[in-house]
Amino acid sequence: MIRRPLSRRTILRGLGGVAIALPFLEAMEAHAAVPAVPKRFVFVFSANGTIPPAWTPGGTEAAFTLGRVLSPLESHKSKLLILDNVDFRSAGYGPGDAHQKGMGHLLTGKELQSGSLFPGGDAGTVGWADGISVDQEIANRVGQNDRFPSLLFGVQTGGANIWSRMSYSGPGTPLPAEDNPRNMFNRIFGNFNADPAGLAELRFRRQSVLDSTKQDFQKLQERLGSTDRQKVEAHLESVRQIERRLELEDQAVGADCLKPAQPAVMEHMKNDNFPAVGKLQMDLLVMALACNLTKVATLQWSRSVSQVAFPWAGVSDRHHDLSHFGDSDAAVQEKLTQINFWYAQQFAYLLTEMSKIQEGDKTLLDNSVVLWGNELGKGNSHSLRDIPFVLAGSGGGYFRTGRYLKYTGAWHNDLLVSVLNAMGVQTNTFGNPAHCKGPLANLT
Repeated sequence: MIRRPLSRRTILRGLGGVAIALPFLEAMEAHAAVPAVPKRFVFVFSANGTIPPAWTPGGTEAAFTLGRVLSPLESHKSKLLILDNVDFRSAGYGPGDAHQKGMGHLLTGKELQSGSLFPGGDAGTVGWADGISVDQEIANRVGQNDRFPSLLFGVQTGGANIWSRMSYSGPGTPLPAEDNPRNMFNRIFGNFNADPAGLAELRFRRQSVLDSTKQDFQKLQERLGSTDRQKVEAHLESVRQIERRLELEDQAVGADCLKPAQPAVMEHMKNDNFPAVGKLQMDLLVMALACNLTKVATLQWSRSVSQVAFPWAGVSDRHHDLSHFGDSDAAVQEKLTQINFWYAQQFAYLLTEMSKIQEGDKTLLDNSVVLWGNELGKGNSHSLRDIPFVLAGSGGGYFRTGRYLKYTGAWHNDLLVSVLNAMGVQTNTFGNPAHCKGPLANLT
């Protein structure tokens, strides 16, 4: 039998009635085998450094006591890795003042670009960061098939500049966080239906598309030679893998996935609403993870050089102004400790809410990597060393938690490598390879 040749246009037209085209299936193949309970990555930012004597734990690696700043995390102590003496080695290079470098290097591990966009405190000027951020690298690797590859939550982060952006899709391409919880709700949950009947209808429509796709592929096989049939069979296997992923989604979107109430209209940029906005954003973040709408999220409290005042924590002065006072000013050191204590309370709230989501014999927190960091180690010295990093959650058992790890000049690029590895991205470098030695030691 003489087979008529098939043009590319004929193939595309034959598949045009269904939602999945060949290039999409090829992209799906590498990610077809998705675990029933996915891992998630969350990064939390707070600004202006910390007070090291009040932040640093006491004791040994396994038998440690939390300092005053981190004491709100006591109930989560077994789920924590306290990382002491981790430096922004990459920030020792390239242009920029300490606040600019700290914010730009935090998630990218790359030098800032030269340029005249942003004047700094060192009388120089800089451009944006010169690389992709680790959250977006993870999103590109594990989030391509999620409704939202990543979600960026903000709390009064402000306009677009080097001090207010920490996520980058690539060199010189910053991504904004959304500061308005109402906008974030509309984006995530505006058209989301978590009730069983709605989910059943959605699964039925998806399965109908897959059945139609399989039928088209099977008809196509009859007109192809053996080599081409093998290629089409590979695509059919991809469709079968997608069907298995839909079965897993039945488990992922369960009783703990509940569409939140729409946030009330509020002045989300008003200083006094800072705590309320943050709580709304954390609640939305947790439910977006619980509903399997994303695997990657960031929560950015304010920005580098943050001037938020904290009257609810007993501090009416602006944060950055206070951070410039010397260590000998006990009253100011107390105020800064109170501010950082409050941020630890918010971090504890996030972890608590994640712990309430049960996923088999573990919780959402257990299956996540939640990293809290800062753009400075210490505000008055503008130190880029000894950055206060706290890691929570084991990433599904990848990290060995419940420990206080005091390093000697560890490099934060290696911490980013470890996060990538925990999320299933195998690599020994991230950011500038010159500032990488491999995964950070003693985490797993």
